[in-house]
Order: sequence, then structure tokens, then C-alpha cells
Amino acid sequence: MTVRHMLITAGPTHEPIDSVRFLGNRSSGRMGSALATAAAERGWRVTLLMGPAAIVPSHTNVEVVRFRTCADLQGLLRKHVPEASVLVMAAAVADYRPKVDPAFFGGKFRRKSEKLVLELEPTPDLLAEVAATRRPEQLMVGFALEPREELEASARAKLERKKVDMVVGNPLETMDSETVEAMVLYKDGHIERPEGVMPKAAFAPWLLQRIEGLMGAPRIASRG
Repeated sequence: MTVRHMLITAGPTHEPIDSVRFLGNRSSGRMGSALATAAAERGWRVTLLMGPAAIVPSHTNVEVVRFRTCADLQGLLRKHVPEASVLVMAAAVADYRPKVDPAFFGGKFRRKSEKLVLELEPTPDLLAEVAATRRPEQLMVGFALEPREELEASARAKLERKKVDMVVGNPLETMDSETVEAMVLYKDGHIERPEGVMPKAAFAPWLLQRIEGLMGAPRIASRG
């Protein structure tokens, strides 16, 4: 029997300003790491694309591939997505990166008395990019981190804009937290919510049951 392959992204990106400084975020990689561990325990072949975070999955059968920047992750997705059955895009990828002269990557900005203006440019929409070239049988899951009052509307807009099968919405305060308070939106308009706040290690198998349900098993009844 062929073992299905789950590709998971996790952690932050670090976008360089010069050779020693970067723009980043507080993503810990806990959610993606928990999903990788739970998927391996359920018999999946798992590849975890992990950004610059200290968290690592506890299951030894998870293949961990490291990235640092959005561009790094873009290259890894192009390499690994074609062989994956499922992509779970849990990484907190920067929306903007510094537009910097490559000459600075061999050194650093020096302190001066005048102001320094840093120009930012948008990064590629990685999930939309891979979703546009997906195979019909591939399943793709996105994550949305938003203010609580905007969460459902923003997650639904992301679901429609990126053309994926499922979006997991989380309020902002769950970043770098050991717990999650999620809602799961499906492309058919269905919404599920687990019971209140959950440890990410407990939410991971809950979410995996829903992912596996979309791949052929009966979907578990809605709670929300």
C-alpha cells in the first residue's frame, strides 16, 4: 500500500536587511511541528519545511527541511509539492521584505545621525502560487492569523482568494502560544469549531481527522 505524503510548513521567515539584521515575526513553529508529529503517528509520510524556529517535532519519522526566507520556502515548495498528497501551509510567511541593495549582504548598515528609510516590497503569495498548479486530487490547507473581530471574514476571504480546500483561522494572540482557539472553514461554506481553547498538541490530531475526512472518510459532524 502506498503511504500518503503530507507536506507541512511551519515557523517564521527572516527577511534580510543586511548580512546580520532581518525582519521577522514571533511564530514559534509549534502548530506545524505538532501537526507533523501527529501525522507521523497516524502513519503518514511527513516532510516538515521549518523556518528559523527552535521547536522540532518529537516523532523521529518526520523529515525536517530548513528554510530562512520566503524565497527559500518558495523554492522548497516547488520541489516538494508535486509529490505531496496534502499541503498544510502553517508557516507565518512575511507579506513584505526589505528591498535592499545586494551589496549590503556582505556587510551591515552603519549608524548615522540621519534617518534611515527602509523600502519594503511584497513577497510572492506562495499558497496561491502552488494552488494554481495543483493536481485535482491534492488537498491544500491554509492558515489565517487575524484580529478576533475580523477572523471569520478574513479567513473566508483567504479561502476564496487562494482557492484552497480549508482554512484554519486563529486569533492573533495564539501566535507563539502553546494553545489555539481555532475555527476551520471549508470551501463548501461549512465551519467547524473545536470546544474552546485547546493545546496545539491536542488540536493537531483533531485537525488531521478533518483533513483525512476530506480525502475520503466520512466528515465528522459540525460543532459550530
